[in-house]
Amino acid sequence: MAAPSMGGVSLPRGNGQTVRLPRGASLTDLAERINAQPAALVTALFHLGEMVTATQSVNDETLQLLGAEIGWNIQVVSPEDEDRELLETFDLTFGDEEGDEEDWSARPPVVTVMGHVDHGKTKLLDAIRDANVVAREAGGITQHIGAYQVVTELEGEERPITFIDTPGHESFTAMRARGAKVTDIVVLVVAADDGVMPQTVEALNHAQAAEVPIVVAVNKVDKEGANPAKIRQQLTEYGLVAEEYGGETMFVDVSAITRQGIDDLLAAVLLTADASLDLRANTEQDPQGVVIEGKLDKGRGPVATVLVQRGTLRQGDSIVAGDAYGRVRSLLDEHGNKLKEALPARPVQVVGLTSVPRAGDTFLVVDEDRVARQIADRRQARIRNAQNASMRKRISLEDLDAALKENRQLNLIIKGDNSGTVEALEEALMKIEVDDEISLRVIHRGVGGITKSDIDLALADDVIVLGFNVRAEGQATELANREGVDVRYYTVIYQAIDEIEAALKGMLKPVYEEVQLGTAEVREVFRVPKVGNVAGSLVRSGTIVRNSKARLIRDGAVVADNLSVESLRRFKDDATEVREGYECGIGLGSYNDIKVDDVIETFELREKPRE
Repeated sequence: MAAPSMGGVSLPRGNGQTVRLPRGASLTDLAERINAQPAALVTALFHLGEMVTATQSVNDETLQLLGAEIGWNIQVVSPEDEDRELLETFDLTFGDEEGDEEDWSARPPVVTVMGHVDHGKTKLLDAIRDANVVAREAGGITQHIGAYQVVTELEGEERPITFIDTPGHESFTAMRARGAKVTDIVVLVVAADDGVMPQTVEALNHAQAAEVPIVVAVNKVDKEGANPAKIRQQLTEYGLVAEEYGGETMFVDVSAITRQGIDDLLAAVLLTADASLDLRANTEQDPQGVVIEGKLDKGRGPVATVLVQRGTLRQGDSIVAGDAYGRVRSLLDEHGNKLKEALPARPVQVVGLTSVPRAGDTFLVVDEDRVARQIADRRQARIRNAQNASMRKRISLEDLDAALKENRQLNLIIKGDNSGTVEALEEALMKIEVDDEISLRVIHRGVGGITKSDIDLALADDVIVLGFNVRAEGQATELANREGVDVRYYTVIYQAIDEIEAALKGMLKPVYEEVQLGTAEVREVFRVPKVGNVAGSLVRSGTIVRNSKARLIRDGAVVADNLSVESLRRFKDDATEVREGYECGIGLGSYNDIKVDDVIETFELREKPRE
């Protein structure tokens, strides 16, 4: 049965049937599923006020709008479901698998450290693993994610704990949420001299949403004005009740500077894990896990820090991580030592991938390199389609004329030292809201230094290049300087956000507001040869300024607008301005229809600063 004709176009009526489409699908993809002509869908969408080509990636809302119009229930498949279906085509699954009881063994807890910026998360980790990370980071803010394993003693037994170090800046919210997905326990760091802050609550919400146990580290107890009891009281409002108050949450007073309470904190983590969690993993199934960090190393190429969640990762395995694939050439721990294998809950660096995966991508080991490449290629196409759909600015027919006249868009290329930073910076920039008339588009992002090809791309598309903890390489610097490409370097993320927001505001058309200067009442009209009529006037309010804009008001109604004060005289002398209470002669250029008792109102247009 055909749908009603839309501008002469007949389409198959779906009668409420469901069609599943991947995110970023095109009208051609939809046409194949419902046995329609792509051109007919293009025409139908045109009549609904959307300009889309047959092969262009279309966002979710537009697909569903079109589906509702032609009677189909269009279901956009989430990236997770799409990935699951992709793996099923290769007889692979991601997630827990049943196995023999003897294949399961205890694994270390994975701990994520969260909290408000400047509450001492990095220094606390520094004290735990005895490595000076803070000294290498700009502004004391963690700019990328790392994972480390430490060994502590509990009841005479040595036990490892894996720590994931999440950044403190609020722009990395998505990374924190992603960290909570792979974590078993959250250590919430709160400064004893500061108290619960907005990002403390934000981190707490992520942890509670992930339904993981929380251990509270009350840091900076050695500082003057520290009040650990106040922290315990504040957190009861958010459902964290200390054990000493009859609750279930362990609070530990620590000092990252004096190392007070560090051993107690590690013991609290293990005790919480033993009491609340059954931490076991199958060591014999095919290895799977999550990418914590990805970066481009000059000597070793793409390097991914991964957290093995199940199975045993070994050198020589064929691995696919997100849209990257390869064969594991070497496994390195956080200190650069080579490992033969990595067991569950072990963070390890993997060398041998073809490209840099994104932080949060899943990885799994497959039997053949060919399968790894096919999975990576399909994921790459899916990510590209989804990005194209999200970047497309919707243009209605009403806006088409204005859009064709002027496309106000700021194009960016983002390069960073690791994939987590690049992704988080892009996400933060895309959330900047300035005005509907301009848009922000990231045309390329990547890990590593700014290369000549990046500058070539910037030249072609009139782009600003952002380098985060990376610099331009030799030829790239020369080309950028010669061609005048705007390359900006940053080490702290909020500086980049502030500057791009300012740049977007600078692209806006100026907004003017009218400011009244003065009014004058016409007492007499004089005819002056070669000049025309001149209004003999008394300035009633403000100041009459020569060359200012003016309008003529008669009996309360505007009879002439867009005039200007072309001549202004006090008696026989020319004047620049005449103030309230004084008489003057006002000439309005070629406009002569001036009568006694008219009011001349003068004003100027001033540019209004944008908020």
